[in-house]
Amino acid sequence: MLLTLRLSFISLVILSSHFVNADEAQSTFVKPFDNKIEWGYLNPLRGENSPKALNLWGDRTTSGATGMLVKFKPDFSSPPHIHNVAYRAVVISGSLHNDDPTAQPNWMTTGSFWTQPAGSNHITAANSAENMIYLEIDEGPYLVKPPQQQFATKEQPLNLHWSNITWVDSHQSKMLSGSGIALSKLWQSSSGTAMTGYFLKVAANTSVNLKSESSQFKAVVIKGNIEYEGQNTTTSLKAGSLFSSEGVTDHRFTTQSETVLYIRTNDVFKVIKV
Repeated sequence: MLLTLRLSFISLVILSSHFVNADEAQSTFVKPFDNKIEWGYLNPLRGENSPKALNLWGDRTTSGATGMLVKFKPDFSSPPHIHNVAYRAVVISGSLHNDDPTAQPNWMTTGSFWTQPAGSNHITAANSAENMIYLEIDEGPYLVKPPQQQFATKEQPLNLHWSNITWVDSHQSKMLSGSGIALSKLWQSSSGTAMTGYFLKVAANTSVNLKSESSQFKAVVIKGNIEYEGQNTTTSLKAGSLFSSEGVTDHRFTTQSETVLYIRTNDVFKVIKV
């Protein structure tokens, strides 16, 4: 049975780096969330009984990494099953339970984070009128298989409720500059890719410049609303939206309410209040 874990403080090692102007960025992509887009099925074999899924980046049916949104009907509960690959998930809305089939319900709310190892038997359930998560895999395709095919790996599962997340501010991390912004390091790849996952929390009515040097930088709005400043336009991004970049980039935005971003990156970044 999984236990909700409290993250201990993890010091963030900051590499010395020189950030240059955003005009030198290689590529920037912004994808506002639109519920009217046609959703597919997370498990096509179950049809209407399956949660719905929408790729934010990548393609869950191919061999590469993918980030997707997944929606669950009210009172959804899956049968016991396994996946061929490990995944990470963040609750955007509703209440989600993901655990061993015999575990008591442990409802995780907005901002909660969990990991599911490949081959591990489990169920997933939803307990609100609207339930949506962000789910990502480091390799695909994403498949659902019966529990009889379960297998063990070295990875251990984790359920981290929003209330148990540990934050650092600009007094504790050189990645942050200014008040009203906080960071939590969620995971770091052990495969040598330097890929790391963070939560970034920004207070309401705060403008920031997020300076990235990553060749693979992706940020998903988990909670709140931001006004993202492009070269010629400003785009409203609510929960479920994505912005990403390749190369040296300045991401400038202003929060409308307290906002939480999930960030996936393979290099350093810095967040400056402006």
